[in-house]
Amino acid sequence: MEIEEKLLKFKFHILFALIFSLFIIFICYLAPSFVDIINYFSPLLVSTALFLVAAVVFDRISPPSPEYPGEKAGEGLLDYVAGELVAGGGVVLVAEEKIDEIVKTE
Repeated sequence: MEIEEKLLKFKFHILFALIFSLFIIFICYLAPSFVDIINYFSPLLVSTALFLVAAVVFDRISPPSPEYPGEKAGEGLLDYVAGELVAGGGVVLVAEEKIDEIVKTE
């Protein structure tokens, strides 16, 4: 009798565990196999792998060619985006200096 009372105390827990277990088994039965999923996504996986291989190969075979000898790759583009203009003699004119010149002439 004591065991039955303890089981009745946890009847909702046992019922929930049973329903959850049946649900998981049912989902596993309906779900496609892992091989089917790999076959479905294989073109995407192959094309991504080829793209990554091509990116690594192009990175290895193309040497960096900076505009100026001491300049790092992409630094000129960052200067342009930041608003700094490079003049012919390598002097950097900042946008604020140009604004000051315009204000002085007015």
